[in-house]
Amino acid sequence: MTTWTVTAADAARSPLNREYNAEMISRYWGRPAQDAEVDAYERDEQDHDVPVFLVVSRDGEDAGCLGMRFLGGGVGELTRMFVRVPFRGQGAASALLAAMEAEALDRGVTVLRLDTRADLVEARSLYAKHGFAEIDRYNDAGYADHWFEKRLLRLTPAGPVAMS
Repeated sequence: MTTWTVTAADAARSPLNREYNAEMISRYWGRPAQDAEVDAYERDEQDHDVPVFLVVSRDGEDAGCLGMRFLGGGVGELTRMFVRVPFRGQGAASALLAAMEAEALDRGVTVLRLDTRADLVEARSLYAKHGFAEIDRYNDAGYADHWFEKRLLRLTPAGPVAMS
C-alpha cells in the first residue's frame, strides 16, 4: 500500500504550477507546450494565486497538487488538480481530495465546486468517483465544459452530519 503525505505549500512558489500549466496547454492544443506559451500564460493569468494549496508526496518526492479558492457563503472552488505522470493511478489524487475536503471543513467550507474541460476525461471520472455531481455552469471560466459540486459531510462519533 502506498503511503502519501499531504502538506500545505505556497502555490506561487511551487514548481508543480508550471508543470500543471504546461500539461493543460499541451492537452488543449494536442502538442507539447512551448516555454514561451507557459511563460505568457503565467504572466497573464492570476489563477495560480490560490489561498489553500496542498502538495502530495511519497518518500519525499512531490507527486501532485490541488488548490482551493473561497467563493463565499461556505463554498470553495477546487483548482489546479495535478498529478505527475509517474504517480498517476496510485491514489495520489484521491489522497489530495480527501485532505482538501478535511481542510475545507476546517475552514468552514461546506460545498466544493470545480470546473473542468471536456478533454480531461480522467478528471471527470475522478470527481464522479469521489461523490461530485455535475451541475449547471456556476462561473464564466472560458475553457470549462463541465461543472461539479459536492456537499461535504463532517464525520462525528454518531455518524455523518450533512453540512449546509
